Amino acid sequence: QVQLAESGGGLVQAGGSLRLSCAASGRTFYQYALGWFRQAPGKEREFVAAISWSGFGVDYADSVKDRFTISRDIAKNTGYLQMNSLKPEDTAVYYCASKPGARSRTESDYDYWGQGTQVTVSV
Repeated sequence: QVQLAESGGGLVQAGGSLRLSCAASGRTFYQYALGWFRQAPGKEREFVAAISWSGFGVDYADSVKDRFTISRDIAKNTGYLQMNSLKPEDTAVYYCASKPGARSRTESDYDYWGQGTQVTVSV
């Protein structure tokens, strides 16, 4: 069993930056892929970014490519999402998720989820 806890959300002006963290507990992150998803008010949850268990394979949604960076520290059992050049349309609850094996863009592939952290970007 893996428990995930996000932190780092908050209110930021457009153009600003935030770094989200996803702390895992219960078992090691080793050989577990990590994904970030988000859900804006009135919208379905959508894929943001994913990283392989090794940290060498990454994938991004087109909407965040070149602005967001996903990373992980296996020794700390923690994943990160660095968000730069934030836009009002990035406002959402951000969730981290984990799964054994390869990274995925598909929400239903992930077994473990955090409770989410709110990110609000003002104009």
